[in-house]
Amino acid sequence: MDELKVAILQSSYIPWKGYFDIIHDVDLFIFFDDVQFTKRDWRSRNMIITKNGLMWLSVPVLSKGKYEQRICDVEIDPSQKWQKAHFSSITHNYSNAPFFSLYKDFFRQVYLEMRWSNLSELNQYLIKAISLDYLGIKTKFGNSSDYDVCGEKHERLLNLVKATGADIYVSGPSAKNYVIEKDYEEAGTEIYWKDYSDYPKYRQLHGEFNHNVSILDLLFNTGKGASHYIWGWRKEDLRHDIKER
Repeated sequence: MDELKVAILQSSYIPWKGYFDIIHDVDLFIFFDDVQFTKRDWRSRNMIITKNGLMWLSVPVLSKGKYEQRICDVEIDPSQKWQKAHFSSITHNYSNAPFFSLYKDFFRQVYLEMRWSNLSELNQYLIKAISLDYLGIKTKFGNSSDYDVCGEKHERLLNLVKATGADIYVSGPSAKNYVIEKDYEEAGTEIYWKDYSDYPKYRQLHGEFNHNVSILDLLFNTGKGASHYIWGWRKEDLRHDIKER
């Protein structure tokens, strides 16, 4: 039987390509959205490239105190006309990109025909659609709230990994600051630290090349070839590497 590979991350607004790289690596991807929401973070904003430099696209959310909201409970401010503004900014800055027309109708529907009141629902909808429909990823998705786990921070994450039955847990390198590897080893789960280095460059519309922008930039500039610039360029991906050990 193949080893079960799992990743667990908080949802982000139109995240960068590395986020989708991790999704592609695993069999099951869990949105960790029943944890504390952090303001001015990737949960509610991301960057695109413009002729004048980087530009933030931020989803306005209702504030309910510094420590009181879980990501899954965050409401989007209905008084702000952000959806039309985001679509206008995306169109203005990427309409000349070679593959913008492939995705324009989808994003028109998301921003102009649908109405969003919950941040987690918006993030998850976009991430799933881009993964499944435009990057050809076959990974299954779930939510941390589907699992009956307790604890705080490291303990909660570890208990969630255990609950999924993961043989291999795939994590971004920043988690090294709080993950205690020996606890995973004792639980029978191997940690695979994702390496985000050496992504190949592609032709961007403006300025000095920047890897750390929204996946939108990659889609609009490379089209159906986007997956090559995320994982396809590697001689071996995580799935093959594990199978060959």
